[in-house]
Amino acid sequence: MELVVARIGRAHGIKGEVTVEVRTDEPELRLSPGAVLRTEPASAGPLTIETGRVHSSRLLLRFAGVKDRTGAEALRNILLIADVDPAELPEEPDEYYDHQLMDLDVVLEDGTEVGRITEISHLPSQDLFIVERPDGSEVMIPFVEEIVAEIDLEEQRCVITPPPGLIDDRAEIASSRDADADAGAGVEGGDDA
Repeated sequence: MELVVARIGRAHGIKGEVTVEVRTDEPELRLSPGAVLRTEPASAGPLTIETGRVHSSRLLLRFAGVKDRTGAEALRNILLIADVDPAELPEEPDEYYDHQLMDLDVVLEDGTEVGRITEISHLPSQDLFIVERPDGSEVMIPFVEEIVAEIDLEEQRCVITPPPGLIDDRAEIASSRDADADAGAGVEGGDDA
């Protein structure tokens, strides 16, 4: 099984290092020196990691054969792909690989069908499930503990507890301004006696 583990960013310095956007929860395993990664596009690889280090909260890698800034810039936006055994599981019990979550049925706690996970979007702040609804529309579900109540890989389902308005248009609107308007309405129609 193939997993995208990083995207190469811009060159760093003049000695062939590049920044990478990490797309794995296990960078120490997948992006360590000596790792050989396939690439997308395939014509750019395979690439062998020569060195890796963290600088200003960014992972910097240098690949074998890339010795200068020009070579590093030529790698920009290339995806790095690792081969992973499909039976392999993440080290943490509540972590999942994307391939495990794809095509899971998404349901509410009462069993109401929401849809099926068709894509997982990895954003800086959180991951999102892109869920295709039965009518063909899509809804985005944040992959956070407060919303995703259960992942059951054996049953191939994801149970969610969405807040009002996340998967439907019945949002509950509550603001202090609305409460003040309601309270003031009772005062304005006062008695003129």
